[in-house]
Amino acid sequence: MILEVAILNIKDGISDDFETAFKQAAKIISSMPGYISHELQKCIEVPNRYILLVRWETLEAHTVGFRKSTEYQQWKQLLHHFYEPFPEVEHYYSVF
Repeated sequence: MILEVAILNIKDGISDDFETAFKQAAKIISSMPGYISHELQKCIEVPNRYILLVRWETLEAHTVGFRKSTEYQQWKQLLHHFYEPFPEVEHYYSVF
């Protein structure tokens, strides 16, 4: 299993709109081959910050299967305009 981690900084004043759009986007990502689960958590200390954790069966399920799909274009349209700056995405695997 691979854990995708993204810190999402949302432009001021549009967090509610982001959360609404993410509910739609969650349906897209959860339908992708290799998807296991995801969590979207809101930061307590920084009001417009979220962390997105997505579990994938393999790295390629995310980087190739999802990112090169037609569905990813829908994901981008729904979410990418909310971010400032654009998030850095990292991938992790369990060592124990």
